[in-house]
Formats: sequence, C-alpha cells, structure tokens
Amino acid sequence: MSTPPDNDAAYHDLARIFSARRQDNRVLEIEILPPGLGPLLQDGDSIGITKKHLVQAFVTARRIFFDASHRTSGFHDACDYETPCETPRNGPPVPKQRDDLLNATEIILLFDCEHLTACNWRKKRLNALIQRHGSAGAGHTSREMLIRELDTELSLMTTYLCSPLHRHTKSPTLWNHRLLVLTRVLDVRNKGLAGTFSQPEDNKGLVLVQEMIKKELSVVLRSGELHPRNYYAFNYVRQLLEFLSETCEDTKDAAALRGGSTVHLVLDWCLAHPSDVSGWMFTLYLLETVRDEQIRTDSLDRVLRFAVDVGWEGESLWTFVDLATKIPGEGTLTKDQQCRPPWDMFAEPLLSDAGQERGWKAWLGRARAAWIAGHMSDNRVDG
Repeated sequence: MSTPPDNDAAYHDLARIFSARRQDNRVLEIEILPPGLGPLLQDGDSIGITKKHLVQAFVTARRIFFDASHRTSGFHDACDYETPCETPRNGPPVPKQRDDLLNATEIILLFDCEHLTACNWRKKRLNALIQRHGSAGAGHTSREMLIRELDTELSLMTTYLCSPLHRHTKSPTLWNHRLLVLTRVLDVRNKGLAGTFSQPEDNKGLVLVQEMIKKELSVVLRSGELHPRNYYAFNYVRQLLEFLSETCEDTKDAAALRGGSTVHLVLDWCLAHPSDVSGWMFTLYLLETVRDEQIRTDSLDRVLRFAVDVGWEGESLWTFVDLATKIPGEGTLTKDQQCRPPWDMFAEPLLSDAGQERGWKAWLGRARAAWIAGHMSDNRVDG
C-alpha cells in the first residue's frame, strides 16, 4: 500500500538525521515544535519537529517496518555494516533493508516510546550481533565493532531520555532497554565483569566503573529535571548499582560504588530540586547502603542546614530527614552533634521525645519553632 508523498518526505527527513547520527555516534536533543514553526528545524545536534511532520514520518516508518517482517532475510538479519551480505533474488540488498529498519524503528520509537515490537526488534538485532562478534574466540576488531554498535544504541537512548519530549524521559520501555544494552556493554568489555574489580594494585577497573556510574547518573538527573518525580529514571540507576554490586568480588568495592562522590552528586541535585520526592528516596537508598557513617552525617548536615537557611517546609525533604535519622547508626545524636548547628535546635526535643507530632511533621514543627524564635530575636535586636 502506498503512502502520500508528504509522509515519505517526512520519513526521509528524519531518516537522514538518524543515519548521520549513527555515523558519528552523536546525542541529539529533539523537541516538538508548535504548529506555526517547522515542519523541521535543525541547528547542529538540536532538532525541532512539528507533531504533524512526526506523524507523517511515523506512518511511512511503520509501513517499512511491518513490510520487512514478511521478508525474513531483512527483518532478522544482524550483519554489521562492514560485512558483505548476500543479496536476495527479490527485493533490495540486505544492507539497505537493515538501514531502513534501523531508521524505521528509531522513528517509530520517537513517535511512540512504548512500541514494544520495534524495541524488541532492536534487542534481537543486538543479541544476534553479540552471538556473532562477542564470542570468546572473536578477534579484537570484531569486538571493537560490537562495542561501537552497543555504544551507538546507548547514545540513541540518551537522545530519547534527555530530550524535552512528553513521555520519553519517563518511559519504562526505554529505561529497561538502556539497562539491557549497558549490561551487554559491560559483559563484552570485561568478560563477565569479574576482571574489572580484580586489580588490587591500581584499582583501575573500579575507577572506570565509577566514572561510568557518574555518566549514567548525569543522564538520570537530566531526565529528572525534564520530568519531575521520575521514579523510572532513579529505579534504573538503582538496578544498575545492584547489578554492579553483584559482580564485585570484594564487598569493599561494592560499597565504593555508592561512595561519597555518588552521594554528593545526587544530593546536589536534590537540594536544587527539594520538592522532588523521587530524588530524595534514591538518596535515602544510597545512605542505607553506604558503609561510611561520616558520609551519612555530613549528608544530613547539608540537608538540615539548607532547610533551616531557606525556611523550607516541603514534605519531601522533611520525610527524607525523618527516614534518614532512622537508619541504623543514625538514630541517636552524639554529644558533638547536639552542640553543632543545625542539630542544636533539634537535639533537645529529639532526646526528650517531647510533643505529640511524629514523623516528618515533628521535624518541620521544630524547625518552625526555631524560625519563629530566631525572627523574634532579630526584631528585638533591631528594636
């Protein structure tokens, strides 16, 4: 069945952009334009497209994708770009079919991030590439080619997850796909990750993994900015940390993955977005698993000092404070903490269990009392 010329033109516009992106492994920033602009604008890696133009491209992409499902050689082929493929008797060459399928699925996912059929085709393609190039006997060039393909898939997910699109930043399908691709990258690079943490002399492998976690956190935090309360994003990095911890031979290395630098980075984001409960709950998860009590104490100090200084009354922050003080090892205030601001204003009622309020409201009530007392004191001084 043929499609209108406008649909084909819209498809080729986007197919050209996605093909060029794959060649350079670039991350694009795509947003939907209002009807008065467009239909397609491009400034470097920034792409703007109207909803109408995207729908037109999707119609053609969907037709190409499902037409290929009837041609087994094209739909299931997983040859890489450099390997010559046998040309079928009827129909276009396999490399052409493969490029069309790659472009089609990327456009389909741009329009509908929960399109499981398109996403599953990309999973099957990557699995076929891994079986072909990721075996123990594969040469260095073949393995590098496979890693390049996997990295290109990761940059595509970054394009979707970090673009100001309505649904993509909070898509469970895209986050699950990213987790699968990243674990495949780690498996291919490190042969099961056992060797990554077995370098006691320089810990080079551990440093590389920590850098990777920071990179993934930057993607998660950007998605959290675009879509508040993004539980899917924070759950992704939680699953990633669990996966990496299970592959560590040394429990100290597993604890180091959630160390001070990771907590500090996430806490910076939370203090910049204090009403976002998803960020606070992920920070709580990190503090529950970190071994260094000094990191916990310093983190709580920062949060309390921020709340006291700005007069923050939001429930999310104070719920975090209440739950964080109940972590084993943090429930009792030391004498040093009782004397130190900002703990000093909370120490006496905490130790005496005074008042009827419990939970986050009790913490907020103590803070309000301290703010009122401080405000009255300032007025007396000014008078």
